[in-house]
Order: sequence, then C-alpha cells, then structure tokens
Amino acid sequence: MVNPDLSAFSEEDQRDIEAELQEGYAEIEEKYAVDTQQGFENVLVVDNVPLVNESKKDKLIERLRQTFAKAGAPIDEDRVNMPWEGDSNKGFLFLTYPDGAEAEHALRVIDGASFGKNVLHVNRFGDIERFANLPIGEGELPAGWREKAFIEKDHLRSWLGDVAGRDQYITFRDQEVNLWWNGRNGTAEAVKDTDGKPIKNQKWGELYLQWSPLGTHLASLHRVGVALWSGPKLDGPIGVNVLRFTHPGVRLIQFSPCENYLVTWSEEPLGNFENHANAALRETFGPDDEGNQFVIWDVKTQRVLRTFAADQSAQAEGRPQQAWPIFRFSPDDAYVARAQVGSAIQIYELPGMGLLDKKSVKIEGVQDFEWCPMSEKDWANRKAGKGRECMLAYWTPEAQNQPARVNLMAIPSRTVLRSKNLFNVTDCKFYWQNQGDFLCVKVDRHARKAKTKKATFCNLELFRLREKDYPVEVIEHKDYVPTFAWEPSGNRFAIVSTNDPNFGQNVPGAIIKYTVSFYQLDPKKGDFAPIKHLEGKVANTLMWSPRGRHIVLASMGSSQKFDIEFYDLDFTLADTDKREVAEPGANVQQLAIGEHYGVTEISWDPSGRYLASCASSWRSTPEPGFTIWDFKGQQLVHQSQDKFKQFVWRPRPPTLLSKDTQRKIRKELKDFSRQFDEDDAAEENRGSAEKLAQRQREIAEWDAWRARNNARLAEAREALGKELKHAAAGEQEQVSEWVEELIGEETELV
Repeated sequence: MVNPDLSAFSEEDQRDIEAELQEGYAEIEEKYAVDTQQGFENVLVVDNVPLVNESKKDKLIERLRQTFAKAGAPIDEDRVNMPWEGDSNKGFLFLTYPDGAEAEHALRVIDGASFGKNVLHVNRFGDIERFANLPIGEGELPAGWREKAFIEKDHLRSWLGDVAGRDQYITFRDQEVNLWWNGRNGTAEAVKDTDGKPIKNQKWGELYLQWSPLGTHLASLHRVGVALWSGPKLDGPIGVNVLRFTHPGVRLIQFSPCENYLVTWSEEPLGNFENHANAALRETFGPDDEGNQFVIWDVKTQRVLRTFAADQSAQAEGRPQQAWPIFRFSPDDAYVARAQVGSAIQIYELPGMGLLDKKSVKIEGVQDFEWCPMSEKDWANRKAGKGRECMLAYWTPEAQNQPARVNLMAIPSRTVLRSKNLFNVTDCKFYWQNQGDFLCVKVDRHARKAKTKKATFCNLELFRLREKDYPVEVIEHKDYVPTFAWEPSGNRFAIVSTNDPNFGQNVPGAIIKYTVSFYQLDPKKGDFAPIKHLEGKVANTLMWSPRGRHIVLASMGSSQKFDIEFYDLDFTLADTDKREVAEPGANVQQLAIGEHYGVTEISWDPSGRYLASCASSWRSTPEPGFTIWDFKGQQLVHQSQDKFKQFVWRPRPPTLLSKDTQRKIRKELKDFSRQFDEDDAAEENRGSAEKLAQRQREIAEWDAWRARNNARLAEAREALGKELKHAAAGEQEQVSEWVEELIGEETELV
C-alpha cells in the first residue's frame, strides 16, 4: 500500500495521522484476511513421494494414480499437482478432489498406503497451514490446546514372563469378569495388575469376550463398539493400552491371524452420521459408509480401512447367508477375501483394500473357499524372500453336464495348481492341517438315483500339499461323517461317523450311536490307513490336544449323555510285548472317562496339559459352571456357578526358539526335569507347611478363645455364689456307678 506525503504537517500531527492509518490498515487486513483453513477442504497433501527426474515424472504420476485407485480413491490426472525444483520433484504433491467428502474418504484410505518401499502420508492442506503457523517457542500454545503428559505403554506380551510358565483364563459370570492364573493341579490364582490388585472388570461383561489369536488383546464387545485391552494392567486408565473401535450395535468380531486387522459386524446398517452428536461417529464414518454392516479396521492405527454391505443377492434369492466368518484372511495378513456365492471370489490387498489386479476372481458357481495355513518353514522362506505363494481351495457344484470340482489356486498369480472332479455332491467342507501339509475335503454325497439330494454318505478327498503334483487319496465311507479333525503338526486324523436312522431327525430322547475312527499315514505304503475303530459311542465331538497325541471325545447336545473320554494314541507300557505294540492301534488307549452334567463346550489350554469343560447359561444348561481336567482325565476343579457364561483360555504366540534350540532342550530334558521336580516338591512342602501353620494358628486361637470364655464364666459364677466345687488336694473323690442288666424277659397272656 502506498504511504501518503505528510511533509506538510508537523511531527506530532504526522505521528497521529500514521497511527490512524495503521489502525485503518489493520481493520482492512482483518476484514479481508484469507482463512487458509476455509475453502481448501477438498485439497490433500501427499508426502514421502519418491524423488525422480523429469523423464520419469509422467510414469510416477500414473503409478501414484493407480495406487490411489486401488485404495478406492481414484483421481483424474489434471487434479494432481506435483511441485518441481530443478531436475527433481520435491517429494510431495497436491490432490484436488471435487468436494470435501471425497477428500475425506481419500485421506482415510490412502494415508499409510505402501508405494514401493515408501509409505505415503496424507494430510489436509488446511492442517498443513495451521501447523506451520503455530507459535512454537513464542510462549503459550493457542487456546484450546493442552499439553498431555507422556504415558509409557506396558509390554503387550508381559504375561509370557511368568516364572512358572502358567497359562491364563477368563471367567465370565453374570456381569463380573475375572482373570486367573492356572497353577499346578488346577489351583487358581487371581492375576494382579501393577498395583497388586486382582484384575476384574464389570464393564467387560456387557456382551461377551474374545481373545485375539496370539493372546495379545482381550476384546470386550459393547453396544457402542469394541475395546481391546492389553498389557499387565488390562483394566488400566483410559488411553493406556486400550484401543477403541466405534461400531454401533456390533455383534460379531474377527481378528486376522497376525492380529493386524479386525472385522466387526452389526445387524444394524450404518447410518448417516454427518450431523451426529457423537464426534467419534462423525470422524469415523462418511457418507459412503451408510448402509454397510461390515467394517475392516487397522488395529494399530484404529483406522477404518473399508466398509462393506451384506450379500443382498442371497437375501433376494432366499439363499442362506454364508457362515461366519464372511471375510477370510491369508495366513500372512497380506490378503482378505470373501466369496460372492455363485459368481466370484473378491480378494483385497492389505492394507490398501484394493482388489487384487483391480478385478475379482471370476468363478462360476463358487460356493466356499479356505486359505491354506503356513508352516514354520514357510514363514522362514517368506522372510528370506522365497517360498511358495499363498494358496486357497474352493469348490463349485455340478451344473448341467459339468461335474462338481475342487480347485487349488495360488495367489496372487491365480494359477490353478490342482483340480479334482466330483459327482453326486451335496456339500463340501475344507479341513486344513495346521502346518499346511494336508487338506481333507469332506464330500457329502447322495445316491445317484435318490429323489432328494440329502447327504447319505461321505468321501474324504485327501490332498498332499508337500508332494509333487499334489496327489489325492480317496477314502469312501458308506456312513455319514459329521465330524473330522486333524492332529496338530501330525499325520493322523480322527472322524466320527454314523448310520443311525435317528441322526438329524431331532427325535426327543433318542440316543444316537457313533463310530470314532483314527487314521494314520502308512510310511511304507504311503496311504492313510485306519488304526482303530471305537464303535457304539455316544460322543459326537473331537478335540485334539494342541501338542498332538492326546484327544478328547465328548457328547454334546444330548439331554441324557454328558460323557468326556480321554485317549492317548501313543500309550506304551514298559512290559508291553513289542509285537503287540507293532500292531495298528495297539497304542490307542483310553485313559479315563468323566462326566460334566450339562456340558456345552470344551477347550484345551495352549500347553495341552489341561482341558476345560464349560456349561454356559447362554445355552440354557441345567447346571452352569466349569470343570478343569488334566490330560489324563483326572478332575482337578469343578465349580457350579449360577449365571455362568464364559470360560476362555488365553492363547499363546508361537515360540521364538529355533528348531536347534528346541532339539537341544529335548535332549537335556532330564536335567531340566530334575529342577522341575525339585520346584514341585518345594511347592508341595511350602503348601504343607502353610497348611500346618494355619492349623496351629487356628488351634491357638481356639484355645485362647476358650480360656477367655472360661475366665468370664468363672467370674460370673463367683458373683452369683455358684462356684464350682473341686476336690481339695489330697482328697479322694468317690464315684458311684449303677449298672443295669436285663436277665430275662417273659410274656404272659391275661
């Protein structure tokens, strides 16, 4: 602005005129000042963009646009502005979207996305201006800002440092939740926080509880969303190791295998929260999320990756919805997929949530699929930058002249590795061995000329994933097989089969008989062969120990039988004849049989040493409570509790010890066992000494109480003049004793 000529005025008048002009300029500047935070709601700043020269500018922008589109935030090329300096870009660019809503969605899905070796960081343009103008180092922070004290978070896996190596479990009764250590012989000790107080929280009991797959987080479900608790102080102050995910009406949750992602589902579709009173809802969900029921979260950042609607085609056609979980994660958390039943499998890359290769895997008639697990060797190869791709299995039903088919597909190449044709198929179920060595496809089949397509018998299609060309072995069963279970880290499996006509008829009071069979891979022939059949059983549920070898058979869903049977598949005796042991099934031995009235579920602890059977009031059991058994079938603890709801063991992550270290420990196990025996003996002696000391204290308290009361009684007698007279010293007290004896008895009739 041009300053006027004031030379004609006096110095005092010049100062007054300049003061008035400055005041007027200030008013004009304030009136017409540009607010950098207004008008730029649709502009984003993307940082950490790779530096390239002029020749690669167009290629870089095109690749960035592809990344934005894959994340679900496409943008036109003319709306991308990349500042340039000399022969290189400056490492950031501006994105201008048509409106603020699209910009907010792009901010949510692009921020944190991977671009080669870089991770993109996205901010609002207005935020950049505001942060740049903060009065740092010039006194107090702006109004509304307050400094927060740094709070160091606790170690998320601190519970693994227990000296005794104990496992933890949660009990949920009425509205009270307690966390316990499971000690030797089932002795329970309350887990205490850093302040020495037992951990229990009545706020956790609003809906139900669930541990994450590796035991890091405890998820509590509430009507407003999900909270994840972790660290040694699980119920600590707000903000300390507590992650919150807002999703109104949430009912089901699912963790990814590596705990990086979380899926939440609500029966109530998301609404329009643009003007909602709850700030968390306004900031979490946008207009594009309205009507969706599934939300996929990034656990560490608590950020929504994407929301999805339910399968509307299934509802329109009257088909049943897919069983939970709808979304299935690959074992390395690289992909999440869901089936569009009858048409395709949608595979999304994480964390960007863009479709793999920008398109679905079109599979006509696809019904279901499952990812193949990864072994420890697969993980090691993956870290070394080699090894096989992720793999999934899916099946399609018979259509016109085409047979049903089971396929193995590699991802991301989409190569079909193996295909198997099937006939007269009613349904297929996938059962992967936990190391990914074997896959069993349980094929429910119906007779060729049957009027209805109700399953009457089964085939077991056994794929061997570690052999060339993935050979398939078929085991035919004339009976129906409702249950199948692989031995963890082994080459054995167990099945439950039945030909009882009452099966599936829901006949009140009918006791259905089952046959439990064990199969093992024959190293000589290379085929799976039966080693033992247990006929006439009422058990319909199988549960292998996490360590293998031991298995439990349980009767579930019956109103008359509640048996729990414990078996050892490698049982041997010192004096057993070697020829007898060599026979198939000779080592399958029943260890014990117990009963838990009203049992609704069973579960092994991570060590495989203890089994918990639970009777939950959610299932209308007649006697709610829980029982803890050892692996030999000995009952250690039984507690009947009114309104008992849940018993959940805390999972453990895989060991960090190498194979060589584990072999060394097994080799030196005798040396370690001596120390363990000494510790156990010391614990028993300490317990006996504590009990003896307690009994002595109780006897001493009783004697003192008795002496005090005798003294008061003597004083009262003396006051009333009714003292007890005791024999004087030297006097002899005479005692007369009358004895009556019946000599005879006669009956005389009058």
